[in-house]
Amino acid sequence: MRWEQLFADLEAQVAEQEAALEQAEEPSRTRAEHGRVLLADRLRGAVGHELSLRCPGTPLAGRLVDVGVDWLLLADGQGRELLVATAQVTAVGGLTSATAPASGPGPGEVARRLDLRRALRGLSRDRAAVSCLLTDGGALTGTVDRVGADFVELAEHPLDQPRRRAAVTAVRAVPLTAVVAVRTALPAVG
Repeated sequence: MRWEQLFADLEAQVAEQEAALEQAEEPSRTRAEHGRVLLADRLRGAVGHELSLRCPGTPLAGRLVDVGVDWLLLADGQGRELLVATAQVTAVGGLTSATAPASGPGPGEVARRLDLRRALRGLSRDRAAVSCLLTDGGALTGTVDRVGADFVELAEHPLDQPRRRAAVTAVRAVPLTAVVAVRTALPAVG
């Protein structure tokens, strides 16, 4: 009987030590898991929520619609969309406690893998009138004419006029590193 008591005591001590080790490792595991979370995953957990962004030149805000590899899409209260270069975001407010799982194959994932250049090419194809917000705090208005490897070319014209030769006041090439965001024009009323 004494042996059984001794073995029971030893088993209890080992179980207690294992539980203590596991409890001590839990914060390390949690920190390691947090260390693998990308900003894009953190942002995807807030899709549908209102966010405020600090960016060079201007604060931005809106409901988060989607997140890509180097961009995020906001919708403002006026019906405009705002394509924001993630590299220009210095702080995000309004995040929820949710974090989306890391991206994997599935519906909608193709769009998320498209980079900022491809998203801008979509605006060029659609001939959408936009305001291009720049890191120096300035803004250019007009239509995206073309997107190169490291620049976007904008035909400047008033937002209330279509891109016609007579309306274009200048054509400017803007390095992608200088683009904070591209905002679509207000929807036409009528």
